Amino acid sequence: MPQTLDFTARTIDGETFTGASLVGKPAVLWFWAAWCTRCRGAAESVAAVQRDNAARVNLVGVAGLGSGDEAMRRFAQDTGIQDFPHLADDAGEVWRRFDVVSQEHYVLLDSAGDVVHNGPLSQTDLRRRVAELT
Repeated sequence: MPQTLDFTARTIDGETFTGASLVGKPAVLWFWAAWCTRCRGAAESVAAVQRDNAARVNLVGVAGLGSGDEAMRRFAQDTGIQDFPHLADDAGEVWRRFDVVSQEHYVLLDSAGDVVHNGPLSQTDLRRRVAELT
């Protein structure tokens, strides 16, 4: 297993999530905060990317930056993004693992777990980059 995926976190639903579950399939980590207006605006597009690519790409939300458990769950419900896992990372452990310092940020991993993108993306660029993942 690649070092990048050697982590365990709690989801916003209180379940245990392991990075190892992403091995063998490309992945998109979407870093968001419940109070972030840009994140709220992107949520519908991110959910569409997940629906359109669910068979070949894992998409995981990583919530944090002082969002709080209840606000994270409410954000997911209000924006319709509850069809894929979201990590409750207010402590910032996953954020630090991928050197993320601000919300509405994406980390794209290839099927070997190697980072192929780390930074912001427009929704158009997100779709293009996800289509290129193998």
